[in-house]
Amino acid sequence: MAIYHRPVELWERTDAFDLLDALLHASTESGRVALVAAEAGMGKSTLVADFTRRRSERARVLWGACDQLVTPRALGPLHDIARMIRGPLAAALLAGAPREEVFAAFLDEVAGPGPVLVVVEDVHWADEATLDWLTQLGRRIAALPVLLVVTFRDDEVGPDHPLRRTLAALPAQAVTRIPLAPLSEECVLEQARRAGRTPEIVYRLAGGNPLLVTELLKADDAAVPGAVQDLVLNRLRVLPPDARDLAQLVAVVPTRADALLVADELDAVDTCLAAGVLVAAGDGVAFRHELLRTAVEESLSPMRRMMLHRRVLERLACAPDVDPGRLVHHARSAGDDDAVLRYGRIAGAAAARTGAHREAAAHYRAAAAVAERLVESERAELLESYATEALLAGLHQEGLEAAQTALTLREQRAEPDKISEDLRLVSRLAWWTGDARQSHDAATRAVAVLEAGPPGRQLALAYGNLAHRFVHTYEFDDAVAWGERSLALAERLDDDEIAIHAATIVNAARLCQAAPGAAEALEQLHEHAVANGLFDHAHRALGNRASIMSDDLARYDVAAPLIDRALAFAEQHDLDAGLAWLLGQRAKLRLERGDWNGALADADAALARSGPRGANAVMSLTVRGRIQAARGAPDALACLDEAARQADRVGDAQWVVPVADARSEYFLWADDTERAQEEARRGIAIAGGEHGLPFVVGRLAYRLWKAGGTDELPATIAEPYRLMIAGAWSEAAAEWARRGGRYLRAEALAAGDEDAANEALRILDDLGANRSGDHLRRQLRRRGFARVPRGPRPTTASHIAGLTVRQAEILAMVGEGLSNGEIAARLVVSVRTVDHHVSAVLAKLGVTNRREAAAIGRQLAATPTDTG
Repeated sequence: MAIYHRPVELWERTDAFDLLDALLHASTESGRVALVAAEAGMGKSTLVADFTRRRSERARVLWGACDQLVTPRALGPLHDIARMIRGPLAAALLAGAPREEVFAAFLDEVAGPGPVLVVVEDVHWADEATLDWLTQLGRRIAALPVLLVVTFRDDEVGPDHPLRRTLAALPAQAVTRIPLAPLSEECVLEQARRAGRTPEIVYRLAGGNPLLVTELLKADDAAVPGAVQDLVLNRLRVLPPDARDLAQLVAVVPTRADALLVADELDAVDTCLAAGVLVAAGDGVAFRHELLRTAVEESLSPMRRMMLHRRVLERLACAPDVDPGRLVHHARSAGDDDAVLRYGRIAGAAAARTGAHREAAAHYRAAAAVAERLVESERAELLESYATEALLAGLHQEGLEAAQTALTLREQRAEPDKISEDLRLVSRLAWWTGDARQSHDAATRAVAVLEAGPPGRQLALAYGNLAHRFVHTYEFDDAVAWGERSLALAERLDDDEIAIHAATIVNAARLCQAAPGAAEALEQLHEHAVANGLFDHAHRALGNRASIMSDDLARYDVAAPLIDRALAFAEQHDLDAGLAWLLGQRAKLRLERGDWNGALADADAALARSGPRGANAVMSLTVRGRIQAARGAPDALACLDEAARQADRVGDAQWVVPVADARSEYFLWADDTERAQEEARRGIAIAGGEHGLPFVVGRLAYRLWKAGGTDELPATIAEPYRLMIAGAWSEAAAEWARRGGRYLRAEALAAGDEDAANEALRILDDLGANRSGDHLRRQLRRRGFARVPRGPRPTTASHIAGLTVRQAEILAMVGEGLSNGEIAARLVVSVRTVDHHVSAVLAKLGVTNRREAAAIGRQLAATPTDTG
């Protein structure tokens, strides 16, 4: 093995370097992703810089970084890479091409002979479009000769951080984490002794943080300063005034100062470089670490900082092809409202074109805050752009406020088309904020505003929006009527896109009503939309068909391949907005089919994408809560409570009813029949009772009957539930088997004879459903059954989620820090077998990663259990 002479910052990083080396070699066969995550100062950038320098002859290096701007640069790393390689990627970015074209240009760039080393640094500061690009690249990495190295501060990436969704979407088989542990005490003490410092003081002040150790060892003073800010400020104090002024200018420029900012002060640049205050970075200069830059920036007085930002803004504004997001950052920090208003709108539009909707909303937000000087029409246009991007970014409350203000301005100007457009925007945003009534009223008004005038495109859109609202409230006749109006007008206007959207709504509503031909019509609409390049509409048609077949018609056997196909389509066309919804739908489907580990994996993946709030979180929280409840997890009710809060915020039957069903089931197992009945009655009322969907109402009616309710049952109950209530358990079980509903089949069998009930218990035990299994055992004893099989063995039941002996053994090894390969070697089984066991352990414990599982394992190991 070669022996490398490493700079001081790379002490104890040989293993990480060699692992990167191995991944680069492997990437020529199949692409790889390396995640280098650690807290600030742990040497992420130094490791990657050293690696790229040493391997630049063997691999083509493409480097980009995310900046710590007030609002992140849209596709900042891709702009960095484009400046390196020029060509089609640079042309697409310069032309403001749609992000699909930009992404395609990058893929073309790396698709040739490899290996290609793509480095993206500091993605904890990444914008939305950059995260989408990384997601797309990750999905295609296996077919590319690429090693993608991503660095980020893991201590700044909390549960709700958007980077979590990107990490969850990366293919697990291609991802390797590069651990960067703190320097050992022995290493720090040894290097301190070599540098003539007091070892114990260096270790006390710096711990094992390589950056702090390095800075402390470089300090000239015999007395070691107590903080990194003292270190860098001490260096600045001894600089000549012009060099100190330059260093302070560079300190207000995140990441690095380009040549255009420092070209007129080359003597000062040389002085700063010679003093080690700054280092060369690309075509400019930078502090050696963001911690050092931030330390200097925070030492500046507010007035000094403002004046420096103004100097940077003046220089950048005169330069060609400067990212407008950088101009907004410095304009805001300089207190220049005119510049914020001017560049905020430009940057917002540029970010929107690349799909960086959160960043676009932030730029528009900044501009809107100083928009009083604009004329009414321009201010309204700005607010409409802001509201639209906020809708796409999930910032629904602030988007609603912007849309309402824009609506008021349009009403003052008496512009019907714009008023209707803003009302549709208010309708959509109000729904997402949980105000279903306001959403419906705005949708109705959007139609009324235009109906008195000549019919046009805006009216067709308003009809379609109102039809969509009726689907969510299970008012399908109204949905069909308004959808058909939209369709007829779209056909008169020869507007194919609106026609496809309207026809999708109409046929989705008809499919809910089990109308003949509706499913086939949705398939044809999907194909038609694909042929016309309308992938979002194609996804909606396919996804609606899959979810209705599963949720509303209980055809789990038919829905399973459809929803897999819809997910594959969404991934193929990077339709991330629909992925969280589809994953939640598949989680529900897998629960009913008896694949509970898969259901939990989908629910967790959906929540990682959409976060724990909003409509997309409801189904995933409900699935997770139901499985936790069945398995006896202590936090099951808390999960279902949160699902109820999110569903009630939205207010539509489509979300509220499944939660009411799940809570009724929970209280039934807890022998709280009164609350079980209450939840079931509430669900039936919201679902429409006699006029509701047969399988939706039927499930709730069955819950109500099982909890002892004597209410007159709706006539619309679906046949399998009617059979269960009537005691025809065998016929009901056969029907659920035909439909692919394994869990529902177990519910039907539970009411049968001794053999059938025992089979139901076997199914529940296999699913780890300890709590629901115990409930059934109590029922069977009350029915006088002589032979009621006991539950899982005590060694299994002693675990919070019913781990088997082998699963408990594997959990202990996970706690030891062993990889799946190491576990497989110890147990003399295949890695694939261990993969399945680990997935089952994570699912039963209700966690998403090995670290959390190990923590629970340690708690269990420390808690005495009664093994009977």
